[in-house]
Order: sequence, then C-alpha cells, then structure tokens
Amino acid sequence: MTDSNEVGRRIADLRQELERHNYNYYVKNAPEIGDREFDTLMKELEALEAAHPEYDDPYSPTRRVGSDISKGFVQAPHIHPMLSLGNTYSVAEVDDFVRRTRESLMGQDFAIVGEMKFDGTSISLIYEDGRLVRAVTRGDGEKGDVVTENVKTIKSIPLVLSGSGWPRQFEIRGEIVLPWKEFDRLNAEREFNEEPLFANPRNAASGTLKLLNPAEVARRGLDAYFYYLLGEDLPADNHLDNMRAAASWGFKVSDAMTLLNNIEEVDAYISHWDAARKNLPVATDGLVFKVNSLVQQLNLGYTAKSPRWAIAYKFQAERALTPLKFVSFEVGRMGIVTPVANLEPVLLSGTIVKRASLHNEDIIRSLDIHQGDSLYVEKGGEIIPKITGVDTSARIAGSAPVEFVKSCPACGTPLVRVEGEASWMCPNKYGCTPQITGRVEHFVSRRMMNIDGIGEETSEVLFASGLVANIADLYSLTKEKIMALDRFGERSADRIISSIEESKKVPFERVVFALSIPFVGETVAKKVARACKSMDALMAMNAEQLTAIDDIGPRIAASIVDYLSAPANREIIARLAAAGVRMEIDAPAQGQGSDRLAGRSFVISGVFTHHSRDEYKAMIEANGGKNVGSISSKTDYVLAGANMGPAKLEKASKLGIPIIDETTFLAMIS
Repeated sequence: MTDSNEVGRRIADLRQELERHNYNYYVKNAPEIGDREFDTLMKELEALEAAHPEYDDPYSPTRRVGSDISKGFVQAPHIHPMLSLGNTYSVAEVDDFVRRTRESLMGQDFAIVGEMKFDGTSISLIYEDGRLVRAVTRGDGEKGDVVTENVKTIKSIPLVLSGSGWPRQFEIRGEIVLPWKEFDRLNAEREFNEEPLFANPRNAASGTLKLLNPAEVARRGLDAYFYYLLGEDLPADNHLDNMRAAASWGFKVSDAMTLLNNIEEVDAYISHWDAARKNLPVATDGLVFKVNSLVQQLNLGYTAKSPRWAIAYKFQAERALTPLKFVSFEVGRMGIVTPVANLEPVLLSGTIVKRASLHNEDIIRSLDIHQGDSLYVEKGGEIIPKITGVDTSARIAGSAPVEFVKSCPACGTPLVRVEGEASWMCPNKYGCTPQITGRVEHFVSRRMMNIDGIGEETSEVLFASGLVANIADLYSLTKEKIMALDRFGERSADRIISSIEESKKVPFERVVFALSIPFVGETVAKKVARACKSMDALMAMNAEQLTAIDDIGPRIAASIVDYLSAPANREIIARLAAAGVRMEIDAPAQGQGSDRLAGRSFVISGVFTHHSRDEYKAMIEANGGKNVGSISSKTDYVLAGANMGPAKLEKASKLGIPIIDETTFLAMIS
C-alpha cells in the first residue's frame, strides 16, 4: 500500500469500523464480529499508524480503550487507568513475551503468574476501612459508570472484609461473570417468553450490570472473580501473594492462579487449561500471564494502552465450515418469525450441529447469505451454535441471496415489523396454527399448569382433530374424546384427564404466566398476580395503575392491557374460571404469611404427602424464605419427602445441613 492517499483512506476506514465495533460491543452488548476479527483489524491499524506517523491521531481506537459508558449512570474517574491487555492467539507469541521480558529486565530472575481470563465484564472496586464504597465499570479506561448498588447484590463480593491486614484504602479489579447454570436458566426464561436469547454469558453479565433495577440484578445470579490489587501499603511486593491475601479477606480468587518459572511451564499451563477450562462453572476466553514482581512491573512500564508486563492469550473458538441446506422460517407462540439455517451436520465442541438460528432479517443481510453457501459456524460461548460468516470463495455462480419471507410461512398472513426491533411477526394470533399450538404447549408446561401427557406433538394432534382450538378447550376434553384419536389408549387418556383436573390447583401466579401475555415472564407474572390479587382486579386495571407495580414498565403494562381487552382472550379467561382454574391468590400468599423464615434458604427434594412441592415453595416464600435449586454450604434446610435423591442426601449430610420432614416444616411456620 504505497499511495499516501490510499493509506490515509485505509486508516480512516479502519478507525471508523473499529469505533463502530467498540460501540456494538461495549454499549449495545451486541457484537457483530468475534474477538479475533476485531484484533486483526486493530493490529492492521496499529501497523499502518506506526509506518505512517503523519496520520497520527490522539483519538484513534489504538490510543484508547473501548467505552461501555451508559447515560443511565453517574460516571466517576478511575484512580488508576484501566487499560486493556495486548492479545495473542499464538503460543509462540506468548513465548516471545517471556523472552522480551527477560531481555527488558537485563537478566534479572523473574516469575510469571498464569491465571484465567474470565469472559465477563471488568469492574473496579474501592474499599476504605474494610468496607466497599464504590464500584465502577471499566468505561473508557479513564472513567466508568458507578454501579455500586448493583454490585452490592452479588453475593460473592464482600461488602465488609473479613480477616485482617488490608490497607486502609485500596482498589481491587476483577470480572463480573454469569455462571453457566444461571445463563442457561435465564435463556430458558427468555425462550419461554420469546425474547431474544443472550448469545453468551459475557453479554448477559454486561447487560445485567447495567440494569437500573438492583432487584432484577440480584435475581440474575451474577458472580465475580478478582485478579489485581492496587494501592499503597499492599501486603506483599508481588502479585500472587497480594491475591492470596485478597482471598483471605473474602474475595473470590481463582484457584487456577499459578506461579510459572520458565517458558516450558507457561506452555504446559496453556496446554492444560485449553482442555480443563471446559469443566469450569463459568465462561473463559483465554489466559493471562503477568510478571509477578510489582517492582519489575513498574520497571517494565506501559505502552499507550497496555502494560508491558502482561499479555492475554485467547483460546481458539471451535469453528467449522459446512454447507447450508436451506433456511426455514419458524413461527413462535407470540407470532415472531425466526429464520433458521439448516446445515449439513457437523461436529462442533463434542456435539453434532444441524441447525443454527439466524435471529432476524438484519442478520441475514449483514452476513450476505446466498442459497447453497458454505457457512462458518461456531458455538457461541460453546453452547449456542452461531453463524459467524460465509465462505464467498465457494459460492455457486448465480446463486440467489436468501430473502426473508413477506408472509407467514404457516398461515400466509402478511408479516408486520415489530416496532423498534429487527423482528417480523404474524398478526394472525387466533388463526395461525403454530401460535395456537405454541400457546397450548406453553400453557401445559411444567412451570405453568403442569399438565402431563401433552407436549408439542400432542398439542398439534389435538388442534388438528378440532378438539383444542385454544387453551380453554383443554378443560372440555374427556377420556372418550382422547381415546378416539389415533395412538391414544386408556392409560394415556386417564393420565391427561387426571393431570388436567390436578392443574386446577395451580397457584394464580402460574396461571398468569401460562396465559402467554407478551413480555410477561415468570417473575413479572408473580409480581402482577401478588399486586392485583385476582384476575377480576387485573382486568380492571389500566396501564397507569399497572406501571405503579414494581418492575412493570410502560411496555409490559400496555401489553397486559392489550391482551386483556381482546374479546377472545376475555372469553378464554372466563371459560378457565368456569372450569375451576384458580383466578385469585391463595389465602397464605394474600395475608397469612409471616417473616418466620426470613433470611433462610430451602432445597426441596422428594415426594410429599400433605402438600405438593409447589405448595411448599409458595409457603416458604410467603413466610419470607427463599427457594434454591441446589444444595450448597449456604443452604439452611433441606425439606425432604419420600424418595429423596441419594446424591442430595449425601451432600446435605457432608455439609451438615439440617434435613427436615413435612411435619417439622409445618411446625416451623404454624
């Protein structure tokens, strides 16, 4: 690239493109390209600027860290700038880093600390006199958003330090992460509500930390790992011992942090964690190597944006190239039409991938997918298959671009664009088969009405037979009607009818969730139900009254009013009420609760005699307690019925957690 004008144009184009990707990554939490593609563009710009200093610009992306500043928060300056690390995907370049460090230190003995690079969002915490006083995001490296109240909800972060020996004032830096189990739980909720899934735990953690409601932040289950201590009067003159001291004060510090003395040990560390990281409870995207001595760190110094005493090694994302068979368009229960790439099967991260969501029309256009293309597919966060690119060199000459459908693929109704979003939807709510059967499938699911024996296939059979055109029709089914269908015998018919009858006992909160009101998920349904107390009261409320309920914004309120004002929905609700489905909060949840279980967490396991598991969960919450899904050292009680799982019994016994039966529990709240 010899022409000066051409060089200038390329530099300008790279700067503009990198700024756009910075914005998508840090502000929108919606990256369009992967880390490696971004790093490649950044390195190209760095090389051009170094070769052509006449194009120097203090505002170049190479001179600053990308910003995640949000207008919804107050900003505060960092005491010490939060710089990014130099990245590499090459073991050889990590080895070169070790060699350069040895040369720069003029032959001094030195050690390297290897540690995990957690895939989350960076945070800086300030402590004074052993108490957390401020939490600030990385922001632009010089200043960030103050998110102290949100960070206080993260249980692994100490608000008051334990142990002794901490400086009067210090800063500790770490990574806010979302564990895999919480990521899966949140995506399951979003899938139920037909909301866009989080692409990976990093996006979910970053978005959660920027929520304006700390209560919702607390519900999402964030975690945090810490990796660097700054300040005067630190406990030690080296990084590793400082982090061990921080761990003794109550901070979560990774056990993977290890002292390495030479290149061979560094290479072995990389080899080990390239495989072992897949067993960790949180997402990682690489490793970090730091010079251990703080004096040597100071002597090595910094470049304009990175410390010379540290480097990040990024793991290779597992990626495969496979032919596109066709793009299908699928209609969900809320009417949203989702394009799906149907692929020639390919092995990726230990599983066979055949399909990957393309999310919306904008994604198809940005990728420029043509019929018969070969597509690059990755596992986003090693969980969700994601299309990341197209091999245009293998494109069939004259192949047509993939076009988003204009009409519903199920019923033919012209699609409409969802206001403010990239999605298209079918407006034919009451005549589009996938929407109808999807609402039935949602209604009968375990977390809603828990009607056993009816799944996706049975919902479609019941609709096709004319027996179930909406959720209220389920309560008109009889044993004889079901047995008249193909492949339904007496036993399966009895099971369905019995389960339908049992569903009439399901609490009102779950009934609200089961109705498939747009934007009303499990948590929102519970808040609305407990605030309104009954369906009659809920149907009488206007949008202004609904927004007075905690966490109910204008969009959710408008959706509830719109749903409940539709004559078809009001008729369905009336029929459900007539069938005996609960349409008001149970008495214990309304006024017979207490704070007897306040601050105590319970795990429920086994089969019970006096009440159902769901009824016990409701009692725990009504009396101020908390239901948790798994046993840990923080669990207060295990409420055990018959046939409690042996693994849970062993774990509870090992941790010394009291195991109580129904009679003991009922006595606790009587």
